Amino acid sequence: MADYDAIVIGAGMGGLSSSALLANHGLKVLLLEQSGRIGGCCSTFERNGYRHDVGASIVEIIQPIEKVFRTMGTTFQKEVDLIPCDPLFSVMYRNGERITIEKSLEATGEVISSLSAEDGRRWKDFCAYYNEMMTVLIDALFFDAADTMGDMRKMMKKNPGLKKFLPTFLVTYQDMFEKYFKSEKVLDTMAYQSLYMGMPPALTPGPFSMIPYTEHAGIWYPRGGMIRIPEALLRCGTKKGLEIQMDSPVDKVLIRKNRACGVRLENGREISSKIVVSDVNPKMLYQKMIGEEHIPWLTRMGVRSLELGKSLCMIYVGLNSRPKLDAHHSYTAVSMKEVNDFWTKHVETGVMLPAEKNYGLICWTSHSDDSLAPKGHHVLNVIPESFYRLKGNDWDSFKNQFVEEYLDYVSRDLVPGLKDQVTQVIASSPLDYERTLRLPEGALYCFHQDATHQAVLRPSAKSKSIDGLYLCGSGTHPGGGVPTTTASGMIAYNKIVENEKL
Repeated sequence: MADYDAIVIGAGMGGLSSSALLANHGLKVLLLEQSGRIGGCCSTFERNGYRHDVGASIVEIIQPIEKVFRTMGTTFQKEVDLIPCDPLFSVMYRNGERITIEKSLEATGEVISSLSAEDGRRWKDFCAYYNEMMTVLIDALFFDAADTMGDMRKMMKKNPGLKKFLPTFLVTYQDMFEKYFKSEKVLDTMAYQSLYMGMPPALTPGPFSMIPYTEHAGIWYPRGGMIRIPEALLRCGTKKGLEIQMDSPVDKVLIRKNRACGVRLENGREISSKIVVSDVNPKMLYQKMIGEEHIPWLTRMGVRSLELGKSLCMIYVGLNSRPKLDAHHSYTAVSMKEVNDFWTKHVETGVMLPAEKNYGLICWTSHSDDSLAPKGHHVLNVIPESFYRLKGNDWDSFKNQFVEEYLDYVSRDLVPGLKDQVTQVIASSPLDYERTLRLPEGALYCFHQDATHQAVLRPSAKSKSIDGLYLCGSGTHPGGGVPTTTASGMIAYNKIVENEKL
């Protein structure tokens, strides 16, 4: 007799949502987390009175998260105090100029018109198209499995409106925006958001061009930090009997007669179960935790072909006073060409840009929630563009220099006097993320999210090679991000209910 109905490996958003839903379904579930903190990249830590978010800094497209909580008999809003963020973001030009974008579509249209009257007229057409696109794609892509072509046919049948937007999958994020807008200054306010998918505009699939529009549907910050979302999922799960063990890294998934039947922890303890759900990087799962001897050659080749995605360096900053910023998020105005060139000339070569040529995002979380810092103080997450492999260097040697030079640049050209306010600086490099979160190469989005890593081309929620094995998390459909990884947990849960007799 198995110890548990289900063992879930990893307490990221996918593992938490799947385990909570399984417990709510009446199963005996054990959730194993390798670290001492839940949430993965959607988490928060405290240092000297400052609360910093590990990775994610806002939540948007909340429909999948709402559906998970509703399935458990509650609501997202009841479980988490969500603070609306308005303005949505500020765009910082290197010459000191700024543009602030509010939630209001009309106000944003006025800003665009001030930059280009022609583009301002096109903004209404853009909004009309993307309002319909957002509704259709969220309903179609966030709630159903995409393991097989049969799943894709079901998705099309269930969502006939999807046919209208299929052509967007054949073009890029950049193509979509250049169709509507001609002014370089306007386009410079929209290039950076392609990186929310971990790819430059020339490689990000066209459907993700809806991101700058979906932000106008609302972005929120959980009071107390991003960890409040995983805490709420865990709280709902434990009410239904979910068990969790922290600091319990898994070494192996146990396979008998081609079926997952439990796990072995790194301390040697074996725990049996009827099924196993994995919220770890699928390459690590199949190649190390399972072993290629247990999977057919076609699966081996497929797993090997998956390319790890974007990594980053996060700088956590404590300040003794209010910074000269205008919104929860502020990012550097940057052209489509600059972002594309960074990918081809730097990410792919390992040669880092000098600080004054770099660009990035500043998350001023205490702007939305002043409880994150001591009274009168503030916290920032500063995110310059970076990558895992450095030519002729390594992150342990380079991190301090990189952080110092980038903060000097930000303080001089983007946020005047910032360094004079700094009381604390902590940084996580791609190598640090690899060590602490066990993300290979620090890839926060797991795999690339270009056209070659979408839907059926990502690892399946129901393993095609191992019975009783299910996958969720950023490595599966619908990809990386807080709502998407949460959705992946529900997709895995639905697959289990559909296929297993538990």
